[in-house]
Amino acid sequence: MKFAAGFQYINSGTLFCEIIADYQTHIGEVYFAFPGTASGRPNAGTPEECLEQLEYELTAIRKMGIELDLLLNGNCYGAYAVSEKFRDEIIGILKYLDKNALLPEIVTTTSSFAAAMIKRTFPEIEIRASVNMRLDSTTAMEYLFDKFDSFYIRRDLQRDLPTVEKFSKFCRNSGKRLCMLANSGCLRNCPSQTFHDNLVAHDAEIRIARNVRDFLPHLCWERYKKRENRSDFLKSSWIRPEDVSKYKPFIDVMKLATRQHISPRMIIGAYIAGRFEGNMYDLTEPCFSQYFAPEILDNRALDGVELPGKCASNCTHCGKCEELLALATLKLSEEM
Repeated sequence: MKFAAGFQYINSGTLFCEIIADYQTHIGEVYFAFPGTASGRPNAGTPEECLEQLEYELTAIRKMGIELDLLLNGNCYGAYAVSEKFRDEIIGILKYLDKNALLPEIVTTTSSFAAAMIKRTFPEIEIRASVNMRLDSTTAMEYLFDKFDSFYIRRDLQRDLPTVEKFSKFCRNSGKRLCMLANSGCLRNCPSQTFHDNLVAHDAEIRIARNVRDFLPHLCWERYKKRENRSDFLKSSWIRPEDVSKYKPFIDVMKLATRQHISPRMIIGAYIAGRFEGNMYDLTEPCFSQYFAPEILDNRALDGVELPGKCASNCTHCGKCEELLALATLKLSEEM
């Protein structure tokens, strides 16, 4: 198993490629979006601002022997989603990267159209089904065998190790690879994910629109306004760094969400070390530590505890998560 880290434009201090250099023996892939294209996160800036830095850093990362993964994982590509225009844009990006010795080994996408078009022109590129596709059955994966080479398991399933093992055997017996996202802070089985992903895909348009100010489009932030909902965080899909070893027999690539996190080094370091001394609210993306401050979720208090798995998808409100939350919650003043 290898780790994949998400490229981040860092405006001051250490460059992202310098962080990767410190952990290069453990990092197998760096994933990135091409400036100006829709992906699973908003754009960091204008294409002109970002492209020079991206090329410089990816060149340094490639020299470390680390593979590159281009993200085309936006949830919506609008009226051009199956157009010649979109096809030409995708192929044009790949040819541009190839010209600069940065042709990615992998493309991760939510679009079966993008997958098919890339396969025709660059058959050597591994096409990976994005975690945003929410693949929750081997049947769904099998439908995609002609276009995709590897798959992200739906994050809502990954705390159930027998299910992960089943998916792993299925993929390996089929000549495919299985991947997972380790530190998503999203709600379990979030019913607003499609809505939210569509908003992100249209981020550039939404930023210039006159939006309703008293509506919070992120369901997780809305729920966490009420203290009684904080146990939802324990029911989510993230795994602790201490549990990484359990997945090594089954997972080929463990993705770390770092593209927008305030401290990508902390995330990468914790999961590679397999141990974290601190606040679990700090390790997820989105990061909830400031929102929940001054309370923290002490990771050490979770040692020996089995986090909610299957039961969290059909919660009966038995009270165990609330008890665990109370056990592991500290106030910063108490900790000091």
